[in-house]
Amino acid sequence: MAKTPQGTSVGVDDPYAVVERCDHLTDDGRCRFAAEHPDRDPEFAHERKVDDLRCPAADPAGEWDWADCPQFRARKRSRACVRCGLEERRVAHADDRPLLEEHHLEYRDDDRTEPAHEITVCLCRWCHAKIHDSWARIDDDVGPDPEAIAEAEERRAREQAEAEFAPAAERYADE
Repeated sequence: MAKTPQGTSVGVDDPYAVVERCDHLTDDGRCRFAAEHPDRDPEFAHERKVDDLRCPAADPAGEWDWADCPQFRARKRSRACVRCGLEERRVAHADDRPLLEEHHLEYRDDDRTEPAHEITVCLCRWCHAKIHDSWARIDDDVGPDPEAIAEAEERRAREQAEAEFAPAAERYADE
């Protein structure tokens, strides 16, 4: 299993195996990076423009894998844990610790010469700890930790309490 530079597990053998798509990929299979940021990598942008901005990694018959693209990036934007499915519940104007945390799958090693890609998924705090501290894997078929469910339900109850309607006559009856 892949490890961080500190030696802790990242919970997966191949970080690219959990990637659905690159953040720069448009719905029609083109590279948004080459179109919007040609100055950052002129050679890459030119090659993509010659090929009508087609992404060679997204094409099923393409000649690249995600790892071959020098501008690849995949940051999960989902608001649920990829391991157990626990959904985020944020309470407005509260300083509560989030239920979900970003988990980075690709780390740059000091001796690595090719560019490291940013590959990030969302994990609940409980799954995140299990992956870094033990044998747990991202693709384990597990349900949310009981403590995680309790925390999410407590937040849901607070959300519902905030959304309850109380007429002004009832709210200010004591005044």
